[in-house]
Amino acid sequence: MATKQRPFHLVVFGASGFTGQFVTEEVAREQVAPEGSSRLPWAVAGRCREKLQQVLERAAEKLGRPTLPSEVGIIICDINNPASLDEMAKQATVVLNCVGPYRFYGEPVVKACIENGTSCIDISGEPQFLELIYWKYHEKAAEKGVYIIGSSGFDSIPADMGVIYTRNKMNGTLTSVESFLTVQSGPEGLCIHDGTWKSAVYGFGNQSHLKKLRKEANLKPVPIVGPKLKRRWPVSYCRELNSYSIPFLGADVSVVKRTQRYLHENLEQSPVQYAAYVTVGGITSVIKLMFAGLFFLFFVKFGIGRQLLIKFPWLFSFGYFSKQGPTQKQIDASSFTMTFFGQGYSQGFDPDNKQPNIRICTQVKGPEAGYVATPIAMVQAALTLLNDASDLPKAGGVFTPGAAFSRTKLIDRLNKRGIEFSVISSSEV
Repeated sequence: MATKQRPFHLVVFGASGFTGQFVTEEVAREQVAPEGSSRLPWAVAGRCREKLQQVLERAAEKLGRPTLPSEVGIIICDINNPASLDEMAKQATVVLNCVGPYRFYGEPVVKACIENGTSCIDISGEPQFLELIYWKYHEKAAEKGVYIIGSSGFDSIPADMGVIYTRNKMNGTLTSVESFLTVQSGPEGLCIHDGTWKSAVYGFGNQSHLKKLRKEANLKPVPIVGPKLKRRWPVSYCRELNSYSIPFLGADVSVVKRTQRYLHENLEQSPVQYAAYVTVGGITSVIKLMFAGLFFLFFVKFGIGRQLLIKFPWLFSFGYFSKQGPTQKQIDASSFTMTFFGQGYSQGFDPDNKQPNIRICTQVKGPEAGYVATPIAMVQAALTLLNDASDLPKAGGVFTPGAAFSRTKLIDRLNKRGIEFSVISSSEV
């Protein structure tokens, strides 16, 4: 990675954006944590100095640190100005890229970072962007010895590291995992900023491009160990959680599968099959979501439909997404639980002709997903990149969180910051 001559260890790019301001607060919070080591020099970056200054002032007031604005560097750069991105990258060891949708704005940052020997972390939940960046830049990043790590927020650190945690806690060979995401909200309900909505609209609207990318990659299938994991119905009932569930349509499955391929091909680990679901409560919620899903899938197919979806997120998402984003009360009252049900074989058990004989249940629990857990995950990933260099893949490259951090102390760091990994049960059948 970059040399110590660089003025800033961390640079938050897009710090004045909706998510970027929360990431900025989290970096500042990390700098004053009692167990923290000496403070790292860091900066915020974006187009407008005044807005960046305002973000630092709000963080200073929230954290009770009036001197914060004078302690943090400010870098002026624009996603449409490659020279300014180069100047930002030259000053950083790690860039935390918060500017999305990444399919439009992510690649110039990756390119600038690689060319200037800077590592980069993003919080993209867009499989097409993540997979395209791997194919275009993995070898270039490896040549430069830098780490480009995508999906390092709620998409998809809880899922990716959760599967690795489950594997590590099983006394045997883990062969398959199903995860179920449950989101808890307070009396004012849930709300997500429309930046995430835009990413989903463009992602589903361009699914054919992702299919084409995967077809051109022509990857050899990863071997299946044990029985093939069966897909559940589009609406299924989870007895263990006493709730209906639907497939989780985020990036988790794409990211976990890429991690399992890497661990199998590079570390000779037994690959784990994976499926992701989200609980939706009772039958009334199922019906409401089905209507919302049908509306979305119909409109997203057409250019005019996508324009309407983006212009009126609150209407088409039944109030779940808005241009204003959640209120502080909504954020404070929200949390998530991701439950993993795994199965596999005890040591010495032959998987070729017998059913799995071990089951395990683990959980990852944390605060509000989008604007509390995501900044925590992103910042701890960056600090792991800085502090656990000997446990990272030896060469640089483009990695998933699990591929980059499977042997590091990232899970320990997350546990200390309120994203908690735990074993619920483990038993031999």
